Amino acid sequence: MYSMTMNELCNLLIKHNLLQENEDTKKWVQLAQETAGPSFTYISYDSRDLKEQTLFFCKGLNFKAELLEAAVRDGVTYYLSEVAYAVDAQGILVTDIRETMAIVAQAFYQQPQDKLYKIGITGTKGKTTAAYFIKKVFDEAFQQKVALFSSEETTLDGKNFYASKLTTPEALDLYRQMALAVESGTTHLVMEVSSQAYKTKRVFHLTFETGIFLNISPDHISPIEHATFEEYFECKRQLLLNSKQMVINHDSDHFDVLEDICQKEQIPYYTFGQKTGTYRIQALENPRCFHLEASEDTLEANGDYQLALFGTFNHDNAAATILTARLAGVSKTIIQNGLPQSHVPGRMNLLEKPNGTYVFIDYAHNYLSIKAIGEFAKELRPNGRVIIVTGSAGDKALSRRPDIGRALSECADVAILTSDDPGFEDAAAITEEIYQAITNPNLPVEIELDRAKAVTKAVEMAQPEDTVILAGKGTEQMMKVRGVQEPYEGDFHITQRLIRENQA
Repeated sequence: MYSMTMNELCNLLIKHNLLQENEDTKKWVQLAQETAGPSFTYISYDSRDLKEQTLFFCKGLNFKAELLEAAVRDGVTYYLSEVAYAVDAQGILVTDIRETMAIVAQAFYQQPQDKLYKIGITGTKGKTTAAYFIKKVFDEAFQQKVALFSSEETTLDGKNFYASKLTTPEALDLYRQMALAVESGTTHLVMEVSSQAYKTKRVFHLTFETGIFLNISPDHISPIEHATFEEYFECKRQLLLNSKQMVINHDSDHFDVLEDICQKEQIPYYTFGQKTGTYRIQALENPRCFHLEASEDTLEANGDYQLALFGTFNHDNAAATILTARLAGVSKTIIQNGLPQSHVPGRMNLLEKPNGTYVFIDYAHNYLSIKAIGEFAKELRPNGRVIIVTGSAGDKALSRRPDIGRALSECADVAILTSDDPGFEDAAAITEEIYQAITNPNLPVEIELDRAKAVTKAVEMAQPEDTVILAGKGTEQMMKVRGVQEPYEGDFHITQRLIRENQA
């Protein structure tokens, strides 16, 4: 269904100034412009994912020549790269392979992004919850013709879901997914946009109808992600420059920077917040309910709203949803009916022990998210303890470890440190980094690397007024250890089993 001739590829690269200036390139351009040349009917950066007439992309700083050699053995005759390789195939040398991937993918799949109404969501926490909220509300308004690209799940047809590999897919995958979404009849796309997506140009040249900026705090700071907070924040800010209009949390750190960008670039923006903002969030007696109020209600969004999820921090995600939906022409009635039905896998899932203990299972994995849940638990049950089980993933986001220690110091009454996808690192070393960052001398801390035992210990020790928070894994039933996904019963399922056994 999709194809691109050599002549079309050549003209596209020339148009975007992506070809390297050298004699080999000039000869290739001359030859490509004289004839339509061969056609490509598939594009790939993965030597394990090839078809006939595949145009191959040599992607990444650590790309290995043997991957291209394997692709050539399997029939690849043309490749795009920033460097030439000694293989029996024609190399097309470009100045920026990441930009090239995005530009070629958009053209190859016939600009699917132009056929979808796109919502892009960024922030340090809350992206997935906001994405599910918007998906549910838009489902109500647009007959379920809403695609979702989230860190947890992807749906192309709006109805059938599968597990996601990345928060924001690689450019070739992203536009292939968009094309399939268009083919399936979807009209809207809700997607999380990670800082890495901008750093690696996966969303280069992509404009969103509405962008959402939820919050910002240090995260993903490591040698393999972002070297500094400023780099991380700068990547996040790119969403503003690539959106037609913005919805922004006025309470977010560094809001002044975001507002300044919108004003200088003349980007329309709408703000919300629990403390500040055009649309103010007012908590109601029921912790699942809130009131949204603006003195000048230009979006006609004022009113009472109810959620399926606990947590006043989820009021922020809901407020972003409300303003975004109103900008898309969704009625307030549909929004008010849709939000209470928005259940999010692994987000604030609540189970209750027979003795009255609340157990929340959540993907919280950084300072902002753990502190927000911990503070909410204190407000919800001020007479009980907050018992938090957490760890931190290996091989990435090294800055999270001291940040988690800081969050535990501020909001936990008991902390149990455990494994959380240690990858190729030592789980004990990761938990030690968290432990060393805990500054509250009165906080009891236990280390139990067997996560199933840690969860069991927390649930069994909890008294009637206590709240247990199982943070990091959500509803996942696997553990990433040294490149292998090992089976794991799961925080949610362990807790369910313990409750059943207690009732027997």
